Amino acid sequence: MEDGIFEGLKVLDCASFIAAPAAATVLSDFGARVIKIEPPGSGDPYRNLPNLPGYPQSEHNFAWLLEARNKRSLALDLSKPEGQAVLHRLAAEADVFITNFPPAVRGRLGIAYSELAPLNERLIYASFTGYGEKGEEANKPGFDSNAYWARSGLMDLVRADTTTTPARSVAGMGDHPCAMALYGAIVTALYKRERTGKGSHVASNLMANGVWANGVMAQAKLCGAKFSERRPREHALNAVTNHYKCRDGRWIILSLLNEEKQWPALTRCLGREDLISDSRFATKTDRHARSLELIKLFDEIFATRDLAEWRARLDGNGLVFGVVGILDDIPTDRQMIDNDVLVPFEGDSLLTVNSPIWVDGSTKTAPRRPPNIGEHSDEVLREAGYDEAAIRQLRNLGAVG
Repeated sequence: MEDGIFEGLKVLDCASFIAAPAAATVLSDFGARVIKIEPPGSGDPYRNLPNLPGYPQSEHNFAWLLEARNKRSLALDLSKPEGQAVLHRLAAEADVFITNFPPAVRGRLGIAYSELAPLNERLIYASFTGYGEKGEEANKPGFDSNAYWARSGLMDLVRADTTTTPARSVAGMGDHPCAMALYGAIVTALYKRERTGKGSHVASNLMANGVWANGVMAQAKLCGAKFSERRPREHALNAVTNHYKCRDGRWIILSLLNEEKQWPALTRCLGREDLISDSRFATKTDRHARSLELIKLFDEIFATRDLAEWRARLDGNGLVFGVVGILDDIPTDRQMIDNDVLVPFEGDSLLTVNSPIWVDGSTKTAPRRPPNIGEHSDEVLREAGYDEAAIRQLRNLGAVG
């Protein structure tokens, strides 16, 4: 097995709150050396996410464990000229710089693309925003709950029907897909650099990713399509692409798009082969015309067995279905563990969520615990050429923590 694909790649993570830092995390999974730049004292405010009301209580800082693994921390005050000078020195030798500060803030902190690019013609400058970097909302702050989930129409469209309230998102639900988009932009720029020798500015944003996630319906609207009224589950137009409650309260979802072929197998698995010859449901057209009747029948059938029993009966019959998972399922999900979706921290039994891509023949870095605030400040500064006297002076000035 070869070393990580990005072994030797130097990345500056000058960002917070999931999407942009998570892109750096994926780079680190493939061997990149990532320096987390955060304010002295308080550190990255994302460290405090689990302390907010409503978040799960744990002895572990689960948010920081996930996003900051494999990274080294440099506590740097970018509001001070001396702190900016340190960052400029690091940027001159870096391969990738990642930030999610709004454009106006980047200018104030001395980290705008126009300031860093002249220092290093090979630098990939990756910026992430809520609503893009042009227009009246360029400097508007945003989280995935509003800029991705709400703005894109997803929050509205996943409602059971128009009478129910818009559905809330969960932490990081949009940020992590966005991180993969920013990672893809960075890798594309690295490929361009291989061909041209030049770095570039790449960007992504929450709003664009939200609309991309909702792209099928967004494109339909752009084409002037006529939309039907959203119907509740009990009134769905197709019973075999619907979800059903099992005896133990768990839910299962059918996704039978090849209905004509799969209908006989489904009836056998349900123990209702009589439905094959039932004139009410003989053809696809009949089943769709009587979807409410068939949904009611399926509700009664699925309520007779627990989820595990239904999984055993449906598996191996060419039927496309899924389990409506709950968090309690994840730690012991054998398929996730067998496929390295969940992996242990180095030298530990505690599991973490792996980045969702693999490359045959290339190792991924075993996840290392995230750093304390400024844990590696001196080490990073020495590598950048600062001697002990210069480091002490930076600390005395409050530029480094």
